[in-house]
Amino acid sequence: MTTNSQVERKDFNDVMVPCYNPMEVIPVKGEGARVWDQTGKDYIDFAGGIAVSCLGHCHPIMVNALQEQSQKLWHLSNVMTNEPAIRLAKKLTEVSFAEKVFFANSGAEANEAALKLARRWAVDVHSEEKSEIIAFKQGFHGRTFFTVTVGGQAAYSDGFGPKPGDITHLEYNNLAELEAHMSDKTCAVMMEPLQGEGGIVSPTSEFVKGVKALCEKYNALLIFDEVQTGNGRTGDFYAYQGLGVTPDILSTAKSLGGGFPIGAMLTTTELAQHLKVGTHGSTYGGNPLACAIAEAVVEEVSKPEVLNGVKEREQWFRSGLEALNAKYHMFSEIRGKGLLLGAALNEEWQGRARDILVAAGEQGLMVLVAGVNVVRFTPSLVITKEEVELGFERLDKALASLTK
Repeated sequence: MTTNSQVERKDFNDVMVPCYNPMEVIPVKGEGARVWDQTGKDYIDFAGGIAVSCLGHCHPIMVNALQEQSQKLWHLSNVMTNEPAIRLAKKLTEVSFAEKVFFANSGAEANEAALKLARRWAVDVHSEEKSEIIAFKQGFHGRTFFTVTVGGQAAYSDGFGPKPGDITHLEYNNLAELEAHMSDKTCAVMMEPLQGEGGIVSPTSEFVKGVKALCEKYNALLIFDEVQTGNGRTGDFYAYQGLGVTPDILSTAKSLGGGFPIGAMLTTTELAQHLKVGTHGSTYGGNPLACAIAEAVVEEVSKPEVLNGVKEREQWFRSGLEALNAKYHMFSEIRGKGLLLGAALNEEWQGRARDILVAAGEQGLMVLVAGVNVVRFTPSLVITKEEVELGFERLDKALASLTK
């Protein structure tokens, strides 16, 4: 077996496709909201693997679920079903509006399923002319060619040849523009109930409710991409529950498995019937290992004390960021909800979000960016007060190093 000392960061450049540019450190161990690298240096994790590690690293309930299921059954094709998949699907219908669930491996695949379902429903119930999908600028929905095209950032979809057609991008939070554009040809509106990659942008109540009303007016489906906002991230189990609007289709992934790859599309019985046998599938969708772990995660995160704890921790982070801003005057505002937060840089610090990420890493703190002007925080939902305080001590040192 290869030891850690035999693997170096420079090896990445030799053997990996260069679509990533990882930091120089290589983490080898994690526990709670702490991570250790090959040299033994410890880091406080305010990133959570980009809103994935919702219970931190190596949480006992996840480790136990993995160990228990690993001695029973690892994989089956969808020619057969399995107990963990059915239990998890039941649990997801209990904590949401959904009546039916489709399992996949990632958020992109969950969104692919959502978009295919919407198009198939339109063809079955209406006509092939009802095919327009409306999404929003700066949105992000995954890296498959369909989802990356629906995502509102052309830089991610340009340069791969002809794109999937009949996709329109409008301004997020601009209800008048949407109202002026929508028609009976609109098949679905896809949106994040809080834009993540696009800069941690919250929707107004008027916008969200207006989108739902327009979908009803034009008989279009409302798809909520809750890949990043779901599973307790905003303080509700799903973000739609705090917005007073219920979508027709919802996608979930990232923290659904707490670090084990799994995604799901949630919808109603009426809509689900349009994905008949053979119309869609996934080799690993509903994998027993993934579903057993996700079941344990959902069981834990859906507890009232965990969801209420997210709201409490949001205040810890806001207070910490406001105190640092009073000292260094870097942020124009703190955006977001729950533990999906963004510190937007002011005019003087425009374009320097990655500088803060790198400086934080040097001080033993893991943070994220959302574009070049927003520092993003998506930590464990159960991060301790001690870990938060230590993280902010390190962020203080990082910001101090940049102001010298």
